[in-house]
Amino acid sequence: MSALVLALDPEHPSPVFLKWAAQELLDGGLVIYPTETLYGIAADAANPVALERLAALKGREPNKPFGLILSRPQEADDLAQEISPAARQLMARHWPGPLTLVLQAKSGLHPSLVHRGGVAMRCSPHPVAAGLALALGRAITATSANLSGQPAPDKAADLDPALVDGCEVLLDSGPTPGGTASTVVDARVEPPVVLRQGAIKI
Repeated sequence: MSALVLALDPEHPSPVFLKWAAQELLDGGLVIYPTETLYGIAADAANPVALERLAALKGREPNKPFGLILSRPQEADDLAQEISPAARQLMARHWPGPLTLVLQAKSGLHPSLVHRGGVAMRCSPHPVAAGLALALGRAITATSANLSGQPAPDKAADLDPALVDGCEVLLDSGPTPGGTASTVVDARVEPPVVLRQGAIKI
């Protein structure tokens, strides 16, 4: 069964549709949604069954963890053991925005979210991505909406049909900006180290 397609205004997405999609996440479903760069797939970061289902759908390798989009900046404190003053400065300066911070993960996070002790997170400036996480009330996965090894799409028409069939909802807000992926910074060390130079220059 293919995903239910909901068309949204990218700047002013329907709160009703976002709430609908968030309920699907709460029920263990997967939701395709637009971000400030490309389309992604959301699973509830607190639902182990949904995370494992997402990994199976994508054909994801175990050593490639899912990044997260937070519902609010303060949620970082719920997921990280500690946040340095330098990391908090980066959050204040660049969130919401395409900056992914790797922080020391708290114990108990699902293995699909953790790599070498770190968990990667950002706050999205895209109204749909941010609104979906906010409607859920906690972090969603930020993995690109593609099967492993395939290109990540910037519009819903380019999504792999097999991927769409494996999700409950597709939030279609038209083409995304595309372009450079988020900058990734390891904020567990002092000073923080850029792991991937992206849309934000650090």
